[in-house]
Amino acid sequence: MAQLSDLLGMNGRNINYLRLNKRFGREVADSKLLTKKYLKKKKVAHPKIIGILNTLADVDNFDWLSLRDGFVLKPSDGWGGSGILVIKKAGKYAGEWFLMDGKKVNVEDLKLHASDIIEGSYSRNKTPDKVLIEERVKIHPRFNKYAYGGTPDVRVIVYNNIPVMAMLRLPTRESDGKANIHQGAVALGIDLATGITTYAIHGLQESITRIPETNKKVNGLLLPFWNETLKVSIDAQKACKLAYVGVDIVLDEEKGPLVLELNDQPGLGIQIANRAGLLGRLKRIEGLEVKSKYKGIQIAKVLFAEDFSDKVKIEQGRKIIGIFEKIQLCDENNKRHTVVAKMDTGAFNASIDRSLAEELGLLKKENVLFETDVESSLGKEVRPVIETEFWLGGRKIKALTHVANRSKLRSRMLVGRKYLKSFLVDPSKIKNY
Repeated sequence: MAQLSDLLGMNGRNINYLRLNKRFGREVADSKLLTKKYLKKKKVAHPKIIGILNTLADVDNFDWLSLRDGFVLKPSDGWGGSGILVIKKAGKYAGEWFLMDGKKVNVEDLKLHASDIIEGSYSRNKTPDKVLIEERVKIHPRFNKYAYGGTPDVRVIVYNNIPVMAMLRLPTRESDGKANIHQGAVALGIDLATGITTYAIHGLQESITRIPETNKKVNGLLLPFWNETLKVSIDAQKACKLAYVGVDIVLDEEKGPLVLELNDQPGLGIQIANRAGLLGRLKRIEGLEVKSKYKGIQIAKVLFAEDFSDKVKIEQGRKIIGIFEKIQLCDENNKRHTVVAKMDTGAFNASIDRSLAEELGLLKKENVLFETDVESSLGKEVRPVIETEFWLGGRKIKALTHVANRSKLRSRMLVGRKYLKSFLVDPSKIKNY
């Protein structure tokens, strides 16, 4: 589990992050209708709207018999998943449909539910609401053996145009086919670098290793469309202009990632599902100026990647390396170059000599992730930060690397402790390079 100092609490979330969300963004997120309006305006993929019912007269006049495929009936201003009715398919006879749990409903049932929505039964403040009828997403076949009676979704927390944490929510029998963890769905943490599930919780607190009903392992599921999912989450944040947002995304078999809704007050249970703290991650990207639209994805993948080698370390032992080791550093064309690097557990990230980065074509403008202010013996300086790829001890490593002047040092590259977890550094192991 994450260190307590890395965990984000409700007060910290409200005071330090939610206050950054402007009124416009909150209003967009609180209304599913407004959300879809601005997603459409910014060309962000989302489920198609079939109909909007504003009044009780609209409920009576709507052509319910025209709904033949699966669809979703939901309140525009609902919250916490309440009031959402998911129709799996039409029945044999006109005017009847089946819910995800197999229960049969008819036109009068749908009208009654739609009327309840309009009268405010599910809105945040119990005020009159609107009914949205939208297409039901076709579940990706990869989830067939994992989800029970409903469509899974992915929540991505985005801050400063950078995805900081994500989880997959799987419907269960207890959640009545809904991907809502407060109602009994399962939440699986996701490694941002790979889109592979890691840990899981059931009922917000209970840590589990297998999914109820399906008995599938919670770890090791590779999500489809992962890069596209992260891109869509950033696009959605830009569309709603929220500084800190939870973006809920469904993965359609044919259309890929579709934004379901936005949450301007995302819950904190995602930390338990990932066994990682949001606060530590948020602090690490505080104030970063992302250079281009999707650089935030690259930053997230380097900063917040899970260490999948932990089990290997335990089972096979860690390779012993010295203070100075030869690495194979990739240039802009992915060609490898032998470089002597210093292994420094006192540093966190990696560092490369500016002239070496220029020689290898790594310091071009498009390769710079962001710039950071650093206090050194020469005073305050601005250092570019890039991503490097190198091989150490037979293992490929992608590292967040600060560009600095190392011309007077023994090694032109330094590797910090973040990338040394798979190794044991033995200071007595001296090599003459």
